[in-house]
Amino acid sequence: MDAGPEQIAEAVRRLSAGGVVAFPTETVYGLGADALNPDAVAHVFRLKGRPANNPLIVHVSGPAMAREVVAQWTPDADRLADAFWPGPLTIVLPKADRVPDIVTAGGPTVAVRCPDHPLTLALLEVFNGPLVGPSANPSGFVSPTTADHVRAVFSQSRAFQGSDRSPSSSEDQASRDPKPGVYILDGGPCRVGIESTVLSLADNPARVLRPGMVSAEEIARVLGRPVVEAPPSPASDAAPRASPGLMRSHYAPRKRVVLAPPELTGIDLQRPMTVIATRPMHAAPTYRLIAMPDDPADYARGLYAALRDADEHGPGDLIVVETPWEGDEPPARWRAVADRLHRAAGPRD
Repeated sequence: MDAGPEQIAEAVRRLSAGGVVAFPTETVYGLGADALNPDAVAHVFRLKGRPANNPLIVHVSGPAMAREVVAQWTPDADRLADAFWPGPLTIVLPKADRVPDIVTAGGPTVAVRCPDHPLTLALLEVFNGPLVGPSANPSGFVSPTTADHVRAVFSQSRAFQGSDRSPSSSEDQASRDPKPGVYILDGGPCRVGIESTVLSLADNPARVLRPGMVSAEEIARVLGRPVVEAPPSPASDAAPRASPGLMRSHYAPRKRVVLAPPELTGIDLQRPMTVIATRPMHAAPTYRLIAMPDDPADYARGLYAALRDADEHGPGDLIVVETPWEGDEPPARWRAVADRLHRAAGPRD
C-alpha cells in the first residue's frame, strides 16, 4: 500500500533524529538519511556494508535545494535540470563545504539529482533538506524496485550485517545499534527500474560516468556540444570513485551470472540453471526460462526483478543471460542495460 501523509511525517521524524528511511524513486528504492549529518550517513554505509570509497548521490527537491550542496550551480546545470528534472539524471559538480566528506568518499565533487516520484518529492519538501539515497540493498547486490524487495533485507527489528553480505536477525546486534532497522515508505514498483545516468559537469568536456535511461545523445543536444561516455579510471582500488555504480561487480545476485551470445552459443543447457532471454525458446527439463521484452526500456524495468527471481527460485547455481542486442558492442539504446549486465556478471573480489 502506498504511503500517505502520516507515513511521511513519521519518516521525517526519523530522518531528523538521524535515522534511515527507504524511499521510492522512479529508478530504484533508495536508503535515505540526512545528507548533512555525517553520523546518519555513516549509518547508511554500515547498513549497506558499502565501501568508503564509493560516493553517494544526494537527492534534492529541485535546483534551489541543489544550490545548497554544490559550490556553484552552473548555467549548464540549469539547462539539464530544466530538461530532465525531476528524472533519472544525476549531475556532478564541485561540492559545497557544508557537505560532509563521507558523502563524496573524500572527493571534491558531489552528485545531485531530483527524483521523479511524488512520494519522495513530498518527503524532501517536508524534511526541507537533502537526503543521500543509495540503493536500499546490501552493497553490490541487485537493487530493489519494490518495497517488498527492501523488506526482504531490512525491517524494524533486523539490522543488516554488511561484513558478510547477508541479512542477520540477531536481536543482540539490533539492541547494540543506536538506530536499528529501516523505516520503509511504500511507493509501488519503480517504473524505470535501473539507476540514473550520472553526468559530470566538473569534467571538461562533460562526461557520462554511469549510463542510464537518459542517453549521452540527449544530454549533448541539451548542452549543444559533445559528451564523453567513459568514466575516468581510479588511481587505485582504494581511491575514491568518481560516481556510484563503478565497482567491477555490482547489481549482482548471489548466484553466478554468465552473459551468453544470442542463441546461447556455447552454453551447456543440460545443467540446472535459469536462462533470461528475449528470444522465444522452449525450456528444457534442466533449466528454467524467464522471458524478457525486447524493448530496452521495458527490459530495464524488469531486469532486477528477473535477477532476483532467478536467484531465489531458479534451479542450480547459475544464471545465464542471453545478450538482448546483436554484435559485440551494444547499440546506444542498450548501453545502460549492458552496463548493469556486465557488472552483474563481473569478477567478484
